[in-house]
Amino acid sequence: MLNKEKVKLGIAPIAWTNDDLPDLGKENTFEQCVSEMALAGFTGSEVGNKYPRDIEVLKKALDLRGVEICNAWFSTFLISKPYEETEEGFEKHVAFLAAMGAKVVGVSEQSYSTQGFQDQPVFEGKHEMDDREWGLLCEGLNRLGKLSKEKYGVALTFHHHMGTVVQSAAEVERMMGNTDPEYVSLLFDSGHFAYCGENPVAMVEKYVGRIKHVHLKDIRPEIVKKVREENMSFLAGVRAGAFTIPGDGCVDFDPIFKVLEEASYEGYMVVEAEQDPAKANPLEYAIRARKFIAEKTGL
Repeated sequence: MLNKEKVKLGIAPIAWTNDDLPDLGKENTFEQCVSEMALAGFTGSEVGNKYPRDIEVLKKALDLRGVEICNAWFSTFLISKPYEETEEGFEKHVAFLAAMGAKVVGVSEQSYSTQGFQDQPVFEGKHEMDDREWGLLCEGLNRLGKLSKEKYGVALTFHHHMGTVVQSAAEVERMMGNTDPEYVSLLFDSGHFAYCGENPVAMVEKYVGRIKHVHLKDIRPEIVKKVREENMSFLAGVRAGAFTIPGDGCVDFDPIFKVLEEASYEGYMVVEAEQDPAKANPLEYAIRARKFIAEKTGL
């Protein structure tokens, strides 16, 4: 069983309102979202576009419900823009997270990303970095990680993601091998590894010593197959139901939890399953996910 004193459970607001597809869940308010997170038994939340940015306002709303901010996505553009541009926005973002009490920041390199394009097939057109770009990425991540750790006490965790320059096992390996473990950790996402055809269990085994944040995400393999065969975009796949909560798809979570347990993982495990809330009621699916995790881990 995972250690209740060291492992916390969170859920992402993307199940209620999707920042990339604003029509999905547009009727769901911030207050409903965080209330239902708490009702389902989660104590951590990531940050969505509907969340207040005023620290006192946000803290009060979350404190009322026994919920805290555990992470928030940040897009870097280290290979396509001057480093200083990314650093400026990053520092403001990390300062906000530190003020909210978060211990990690989730970073994704969004230069040339296809994940936000409605008409770009997610299994085609991915940008492949050359040696110069790899150098810019890894050096930039080291600098950002040093800044966030030393100035704010926040650990940089890198989020591998479909449609981005770091998607596959080989790309994750190169990124991890050329960054400083002191400043760059991995945000392990079971769903994104499974989506691109990698083995999530092999990935968690390989990197467990550098994993500081976990996204528990499952995939529906028949939908991912359809996305590939019909040349659908990442976002079209989301609409179609490619992702779901842990235990509702094909990912085997037992060995993943076992590896994390044996490595004495500390930190958050966050259910992140973007679906159409009109098809997958967010509260219902949050309760199902929480029950699944309790049965498998004792948390």
